[in-house]
Amino acid sequence: MIQIKNDILTIKDNPTCRGRATAAARIIRRVGAGILALLLSAGAVTAGAQESAQKLETIRLNAGMHLITAEVAQTPAQRQIGLMHRPSMPANDGMLFVFEERGMHCFWMKNTLLPLAIAFIADDGRIVNIAEMQAGSEASHCPRQPVRYALEMNQGWFAKRGFKAGARIDGGPFPVR
Repeated sequence: MIQIKNDILTIKDNPTCRGRATAAARIIRRVGAGILALLLSAGAVTAGAQESAQKLETIRLNAGMHLITAEVAQTPAQRQIGLMHRPSMPANDGMLFVFEERGMHCFWMKNTLLPLAIAFIADDGRIVNIAEMQAGSEASHCPRQPVRYALEMNQGWFAKRGFKAGARIDGGPFPVR
């Protein structure tokens, strides 16, 4: 992470930033710390947000006649990163969050660049509830009952296709009807 405080540049020990230290120092010599701080805050100079977006193994899910390609986030680290730092996602792609146990697993959108919809899903593939989430929001979105699964898609994906609580998702960990 690159930080500027009191006109002092600090490069935190992070593999993403190590290669940028020399380039940042050159920029500071040319334009000064104040302008670099302005560029950083405006997003003109970044630490590579696209580089830090994770790409996970995928599975195929069915939502009625709609096919979904879902990345599977099943470890705590994968679930914590989720879809953060992605500028876009194809229309029928998403991320399936798999937890070890049923619980009240809540989600927020910190560091998530695109608006998403989340379906909280019971073990049998039945959608418990759906929430629309705003990019960058720290508001919590929780299931109405304990679940092991959550499926994030682009905002409005479920509504546009008429999916509501009670609808089913098939494939992957869910039984095919």
